[in-house]
Amino acid sequence: MKPTNIDLAALANEGVENVAMKDRRHFLKMGLAITGVFAGGTLFSAVSVANKVFASPAEFADKYPYKPHYSMIIHQDRCIDCERCVAACAETNHVPHEGYRTRILQRDVPDAIGQKREFIPVLCNQCNLPQCTRVCPTKATYKNTSNGIVMMDTSKCIGCLTCQEACPYNARYFNEERQAVDKCNFCFDTRLAKGEKLTACANACPANCRVFGDLSDPTSEAYRTVHQIERAVWVLRPEAGTKPNIFYTKG
Repeated sequence: MKPTNIDLAALANEGVENVAMKDRRHFLKMGLAITGVFAGGTLFSAVSVANKVFASPAEFADKYPYKPHYSMIIHQDRCIDCERCVAACAETNHVPHEGYRTRILQRDVPDAIGQKREFIPVLCNQCNLPQCTRVCPTKATYKNTSNGIVMMDTSKCIGCLTCQEACPYNARYFNEERQAVDKCNFCFDTRLAKGEKLTACANACPANCRVFGDLSDPTSEAYRTVHQIERAVWVLRPEAGTKPNIFYTKG
């Protein structure tokens, strides 16, 4: 579903945290347009985070010793909103029509010169310090100790939606068919565990917008992009303190 145009004039002084949970779910059903517009300077800040998230490669490896340490770098300016990634994800992971594991937000920039709309792919941020795992009463959501992916054990999920409310990225939804919360897990069970090297979304992207890789490998494109200093690399909502493994850049 494409984002719906919403008049946000009356909400100019609001923030995402001030939107009621039921309203946030309503916005999600409209294609996350509200989140994208609210992004403004709150969710998306184009500043380098190498010193905030990764301090140094050595310190990072000591704190988060996953191997492989899966991550995704999103070249935001390459996204053309073709939604092939969304379709590939849904087909690969059997995502129901009302669900989502990845979405494309849009943000209108009327004062920009030339292109006046940008597209922002979003998904579970596979946080190094995930809030969702800390609040789950049954440990249905957990962080894989080998590769750092935040996963769901649907057999333990009681549908309390505590994890969904705790997630700063609106990256979870309740799967009515499974009667459990669902989210992106980097296609671990459907692709990676079967020997595939890329997630479905990264494999389907015609613009090479999504670069999936291993942050524990200094030779990988993901590692090199995060640790270079030639162009800005940023994360969503750094103030949440979750230290995401999804990074954004342009160029």
